[in-house]
Amino acid sequence: MPDISILFLLFHCVSAYSNCRLLGPLHVPSLFREGEIMIGGIFPVYNKEILSTSTFNSRPAGAKCAGFDLRAFRWTQVMIFAIEEVNRDPHLLPNVTVGYRILNSCASPGTALRAALALAGGVERTDYSPACVPAVSALIAESGSSQSLAVAGTLGPFQVPVVSYFSTCACLSDRVKFPTFFRTIPSDYFQAKALAALVKRFNWRWIGAIQSDNDYGRNGVSAFIQEVEKLGICVVFVGTVLRTYPMDKILSVVDMIKQSTVKVILAFVPEGDFHPLMLEIVKQNISGIQWIASEAWITAARPSTPEMYQSFGGALGFVVHKRAIPKLKPFLTEINPYANPEAAFVKEFWGVVTGCSPPVNGETKGFCTGNETLHNSHVFFDVTQLRVSYNVYNAVYAVAHALHKMLFCQPASQETNNMCKNVTNVSPNLKVTENLKKVKFQNMFGDSVFFDASGNPPPFYDLINWQMSEGKVHHATVGHYTSAEGDSDYDFYEFFFITKAPKSVCSTDCRLGTRKAQIKGKPICCFDCIPCTEGTIANTTGAIDCTPCPKEYWSNVFKDQCVPKIVEYLSYHEAMGISLTVVSLMGTALSLSTILIYLLYRDTPVIKASNCELSCFLLFSLFLCFLCPLTFIGKPTVWTCMLRHSAFGETFAFCISCVLGRTIVVVAAFKATFPRDSAAGKFGHAKQRIIVCSCTLVQILICAAWLKISPPFPDKVFTYSSTKIVLECNTGSSAAFCAVLGYIGLLAVICLVLAFLARKLPDNFNEAKFITFSMVIFCAVWIAFIPAYVSSPGKFNVAVEIFAILSSAFGLLISIFAPKCYIILFKPDKNTKRHVMGKM
Repeated sequence: MPDISILFLLFHCVSAYSNCRLLGPLHVPSLFREGEIMIGGIFPVYNKEILSTSTFNSRPAGAKCAGFDLRAFRWTQVMIFAIEEVNRDPHLLPNVTVGYRILNSCASPGTALRAALALAGGVERTDYSPACVPAVSALIAESGSSQSLAVAGTLGPFQVPVVSYFSTCACLSDRVKFPTFFRTIPSDYFQAKALAALVKRFNWRWIGAIQSDNDYGRNGVSAFIQEVEKLGICVVFVGTVLRTYPMDKILSVVDMIKQSTVKVILAFVPEGDFHPLMLEIVKQNISGIQWIASEAWITAARPSTPEMYQSFGGALGFVVHKRAIPKLKPFLTEINPYANPEAAFVKEFWGVVTGCSPPVNGETKGFCTGNETLHNSHVFFDVTQLRVSYNVYNAVYAVAHALHKMLFCQPASQETNNMCKNVTNVSPNLKVTENLKKVKFQNMFGDSVFFDASGNPPPFYDLINWQMSEGKVHHATVGHYTSAEGDSDYDFYEFFFITKAPKSVCSTDCRLGTRKAQIKGKPICCFDCIPCTEGTIANTTGAIDCTPCPKEYWSNVFKDQCVPKIVEYLSYHEAMGISLTVVSLMGTALSLSTILIYLLYRDTPVIKASNCELSCFLLFSLFLCFLCPLTFIGKPTVWTCMLRHSAFGETFAFCISCVLGRTIVVVAAFKATFPRDSAAGKFGHAKQRIIVCSCTLVQILICAAWLKISPPFPDKVFTYSSTKIVLECNTGSSAAFCAVLGYIGLLAVICLVLAFLARKLPDNFNEAKFITFSMVIFCAVWIAFIPAYVSSPGKFNVAVEIFAILSSAFGLLISIFAPKCYIILFKPDKNTKRHVMGKM
């Protein structure tokens, strides 16, 4: 590969006004006007190149083209019109004549590159140009991205600026590969984002794509797929077409469409490449598909016919902003082959518009008579919907403003006629590209024209919808899309479809309460819907994952809403709470009744023998024990939690202390019956009170320390049930709780041991037997309480503790006091001293 510096010197040589040439005479038709500054133009006036095989025995023939494109011919006329406007403008390039040379590319990269090299290097005289045409200062080219890639990639190292009006491939934004490329149409990067937004707008997730077999189609579809994949949309197939493809390849794409289940297809294809496929789709009567179009064919005139509408009606696509250029229509109507018979492309234009061909060599048979007039109603003269033509118009003015700044060293907005550079030295080497980078102006329509760092204009799109009205296909604007600095904004209006908007999905959206589950081996758009697990919800359709409910909430039956968990505690309003309350009150009543009996019969032998004072203390403690469960029922609060555990510990310590005192007195009393035994005198009433108070005081101190250091507190427990919140009293310090229970157990064991030792002492009324039995019951209840308490969940935990309290209290009450009350009330004949002492 030759050194780049050598190529640059060669290019500089052929760019001068000399007889050297880059490619030799270029025998191709061109539109030409000489000027002090030349601007080149390349347009696909013919949209199909006829390929020929070279024998290498002679100079290769020039490119042969077919398929006159009326739309591209109008682009050439808009360029000429804009240059003539610049020449008439006294403020833009004053006293400088701008010329042009416009060549045809045949929509072929090879022909476009040949034309670009000829324009950039200068050409010798041909049938359409003077003796020597200088090199152009800038190039308006090209419509196809593949052609622009060839032109910009070749001319970039030589600093020849290329401004495209219709090449949208995002790859052209690469400033390293294409340093001098600019365009007045947004990049496909933005069009892909707009198309993805459109697909998302209608919730289409199962779509197909058609691409042209060139850089435009491949890069456009690739950019679109990258965008829609972020949105979870699947492109099922990608068909490839090209205008030169044989029919079997076109039919294979048609079969792909027919066999697929998609109802939405994107066609990222130039109009010329897409037209053969469109004809076949109409021929096979394929309908019911929503077509999404790229800007290359959505507003093209050739496919916009009632015949095509049968299969493509309702098509949607984004196009660049449209404008109506003033005074352009009169300019177009003045085109006439008789005024300049040698003008390129005009005869073909005349034949398309009037239906006849201009005479050749004076012959008139089968040719035009010369009296034909142009029909202003022809679509060619409709200048109210100009889009690509408007891009050509802006491209010419962008180059003109860059040249003005270069020649006059200031923008055109500052009036001056003083040149700072000689117009004869204008060439690409004088940094036309650098001035294009700095171009920023408002055109006659108030639109800002400038290029970003990648040579792109600000993106703005109109959304077009194919609609039928009065037998003609109309391109109705139904929305807009803009994107600036990474932020996108779209405004969709009302859409018109052949029928209602189609649905195109592999799997329907999962309903509320279910989530997507990917099907193995299938695209991401194909999924099953599975119900959310307990405690999670999906409150939107098509949810990917289920959302866990907050800690205090749970999912409802349908798994679409979080509802508050059931708050559970032992209340007075439920059957269990009512039953325990009734039993507790019954125990309280029995305790009070027994106290009353003891007070009424305090002078009887049975009461005197059972130590009335300690008995009343014990009954009072049992009264408190029966009231204690009432603090366990109801919603836990700070005060009830502290009260229930401390009250329980202290009342039972008081109760067992009284039993312990009675036990000691009984043992001492029976021992006093032996001669010379003074044990009875050691445990008088004062010492009995001291025993009870001291034993109870120890428990009080333990409870006080517990409440001071780590008191019980109300707590919400979530572990018992997933659907419930259990309100209970947390013991705070487990060690303190164990100390309270342990101390009560210690007192009970001491009582049991003493009573057990005195159970066989002689007497008809030995109270030690009853105390022993009561302590056995007490210990059995609390030993059974421990595993039951640990294993019972929620409110049953509290119920077990209440049951243990009531059971042990009833055990003490019945075991100790029931026999005495029975004798007092039902066997008064046994309520005698002789019977009590066992002396019959």
